[in-house]
Amino acid sequence: MEERREFPAFPYEPYSIQLDFMNALYQSLNKGGVAMLESPTGTGKTLSIICSALQWLVDKKQHQKIQMDSSSNLSGKQEDQLGVDDEPDWMRDFVINKDTKSPEKKTKEKKQMGFNKKIDRKGKRDNVRDLITNGGGKDEDTDTEKVKNLLTKHEVEGMDEEEFLVEEYESEDENGGRSKRKGGGVPVNSSSEEEKDEDNMEDEEDEARPKIYFCSRTHSQLSQFVKELRKTKFADEVKVVCLGSRKNFCINKDVLKLGSSAQINEKCLELQKSRKKEISKISKTKNIRACGRAGRSKTSSGCPMLRNHKRGKEFRSEVSQQGPLDIEDLVQIGNDLKTCPYYGSRSMVHTADLVVLPYQSLLSKSSRESLGLSLKDSIVVIDEAHNLADSLVSMYNAKITLSQLELVHSHLESYFMRFRNLLGPGNRRYIQIMMVLTRAFLQVLRNENCQSTFDPLCNAEGSKSGFESSTAINEFLFALNIDNINLYKLLLYIEESNIMHKVCGYGHKLALSVEVSGLKNDDQSSHNESALSGFQALVNMLLSLTNKDGDGRIIISRPRPKCSMQQGGYLKYVMLTGEKIFSEILNQTHAVILAGGTLQPIEETKERLFPWLPPDQLHFFSCGHIIPSANILPIVVPQGPSGQSFDFSYSARSSSVMIQELGLLVSNLVNVVPEGMVLFFSSFDYKGQVYDAWKESGIIGRIMKKKRIFREPRRSTDVVTVLKEYKETIDALSHRSSKWDPESRNGAILLAIVGGKVSEGINFSDGMGRCIVMVGLPYPSPADIELMERIKHIEGFDTSSGKNTKFQAERSWYNGDAQAGLDILKSCKHRGKQYYENLCMKAVNQSIGRAIRHINDYAAILLVDKRYTYDPSERSSSHSTNKLPQWIKGRLVSGTKNYGELQRLLHQFFKFHKGKEDNH
Repeated sequence: MEERREFPAFPYEPYSIQLDFMNALYQSLNKGGVAMLESPTGTGKTLSIICSALQWLVDKKQHQKIQMDSSSNLSGKQEDQLGVDDEPDWMRDFVINKDTKSPEKKTKEKKQMGFNKKIDRKGKRDNVRDLITNGGGKDEDTDTEKVKNLLTKHEVEGMDEEEFLVEEYESEDENGGRSKRKGGGVPVNSSSEEEKDEDNMEDEEDEARPKIYFCSRTHSQLSQFVKELRKTKFADEVKVVCLGSRKNFCINKDVLKLGSSAQINEKCLELQKSRKKEISKISKTKNIRACGRAGRSKTSSGCPMLRNHKRGKEFRSEVSQQGPLDIEDLVQIGNDLKTCPYYGSRSMVHTADLVVLPYQSLLSKSSRESLGLSLKDSIVVIDEAHNLADSLVSMYNAKITLSQLELVHSHLESYFMRFRNLLGPGNRRYIQIMMVLTRAFLQVLRNENCQSTFDPLCNAEGSKSGFESSTAINEFLFALNIDNINLYKLLLYIEESNIMHKVCGYGHKLALSVEVSGLKNDDQSSHNESALSGFQALVNMLLSLTNKDGDGRIIISRPRPKCSMQQGGYLKYVMLTGEKIFSEILNQTHAVILAGGTLQPIEETKERLFPWLPPDQLHFFSCGHIIPSANILPIVVPQGPSGQSFDFSYSARSSSVMIQELGLLVSNLVNVVPEGMVLFFSSFDYKGQVYDAWKESGIIGRIMKKKRIFREPRRSTDVVTVLKEYKETIDALSHRSSKWDPESRNGAILLAIVGGKVSEGINFSDGMGRCIVMVGLPYPSPADIELMERIKHIEGFDTSSGKNTKFQAERSWYNGDAQAGLDILKSCKHRGKQYYENLCMKAVNQSIGRAIRHINDYAAILLVDKRYTYDPSERSSSHSTNKLPQWIKGRLVSGTKNYGELQRLLHQFFKFHKGKEDNH
């Protein structure tokens, strides 16, 4: 057993469970591999991670320095032999391998060599010309004829069309898949399309050093991490950089006002691209006026926040002097210096010891490459990892809507009709291929040109829902007759030719000048950005179609009759397997730490992400809570005040009897529960249904006499405002004495959603959450077609053979009907069923765990549904309450005989703690 360590950086006297957690983490880092560390919410988990992980990093750096100092005094032979036995290989690599190339340089070298991926899909050949001949000669539709007639009559006034002409391109067979021009084009993935200042790359040559990457799901959680870091001595000892999205970092008001993340990303990249083009023009001529035009747009000279290199250096200097900073701090410095904090923070990654960043930036391969993150021999800490598997695979989903397809197809046709006689054979061929693909995708969404009644893509109309279906990749390609298109070559062409920006740029200029296909001139401000976003969505979908057939499914959602064609309908690729994605991270790093308040059951995570991992390389640690047992009162509530049993299952929850009984329960609870009370419902729709019924019956009025009611809003941007008012109301009302006025309000009640913003990362400490009420078991909807595809995959997946064995004999054209989903669930006996139940209980645990935040906090937790009831002597391992955290499960009251008993337990509990507070 390893010697227990002390952690002097911990700013307070640590509790025993905190010491246990820090020692478990330190030992896991020494061993390497994967560790899963579970510590309940409110136990100081973040601070424990900081003090243990950074202590390990400092110790390793000191050890490394000693080794380097010793080796400098030895001969070359002795130097080679030093430390072989007493130092891990990964640490010696950091000393020896000073010439390690950055991910950007490796990517650049790979691009210079060209694509060398092999096509592994059976039947895919380079028969593109045949496909074009057969599929590209159809009559043009009305919109295309309109464009053609317009362009043949006259050129659009004021347009310099030469700038939109794509440069000559030779196919892979002719020139290795490269454009004839030097330097290639803009990469396929938006996130990797970024220009980096030469000064920003000056740190790239720094000696390789071990790093810790800490990632969590939200920016607010990352800010909380930085605040905790500031409490420790490491704030002055390690170099820290915080990364985030452009939307959170951008200080260019013209870009920020676009609103959506996708449009902000595209606009940022477009500004840099125009800046690069302007610099290129200047370098090609001595006379700047000869290459510039008087009517140049604002974007042609790039983003004003990136023009001044000196300010970029000032930004890095200022950040280095101030120590650990969160995103808000970095944005403030960027505003003060008038320089981009997004690229400023990115330029500091190479010299950082600790990188704090969101999930997407670390877990997505394309994001890692664009940010220049090297995970080699580093430490990755993933916080809030309870749903890691689902979060990871969802990052590799791809979706394109019907409206995006129509816009991209229209742009491609307009561009092709105008420039077809000026394009070389390579460009003509690939543009026609894209038109064939977009036309095929449009036809399947519009349900056009079905080959036969046996065509699975057309049979969804006969289903109960009639609008959603799913299929495997190969079936999708064969059904659309596009299986012989070489998608790898096409993606390479899009990457190298810059066709995406050429087509969208021409379409944007055309739309600004004339009315094309009914598009009005008064709504053009974001037209180009939406076209680029649509084109990128197409690229992402095509990239997804290059995955192996069993790795995911294609969802086909046709527009509903009541929806306009532009609003309804989409194609979506749903990634189902995460083990290969996770292995890319695990194979590079020294250790991966999965931390969270509730990680069990760990078997599910292991099977989905690293089934190959030997048992001795997976370390698991779980600790209890710091609060005494008397500070929590979890109770199963199987029936209401009138004796009606609670059953909030999918088929029974909407009955008026059930809704009214719940109202009676809540209207009674508000009389005994002090301060704040939070009710969690399974969905926004059900919460709305309950609220409307209570309002009509007068229950809302009864509740309002004791507590003011707040409701979680659908828009996440409004959550902060609602929570602020909720807290202020509690602070104002809860401390009034009710002895002289029994009718006075005693606090507030919040109606929240399981899985919503309130249940994820919001803390209801002290008076904000004296009682948490979980209404029913929040199982996900069986009508969720993506969920059912995941369940089928998990249930039938044989980890030993790597094949889906149970459902492979079925065509399984699941149509998104709730009953069909229930039938799938009934057929699941093992992993799929466990996964579905785990989703429910993880959501429960996340919600009820928000109430206890420190050792003196206290709260009651009510599980309202008869399905929570169990016999303590006979409770099976599969029962839902066995999936509760140990610190709750060990104190759970299995069920009350009647409401009177519940009232008595609650009254005693709150009276006891009120007395303790009065004594203090």
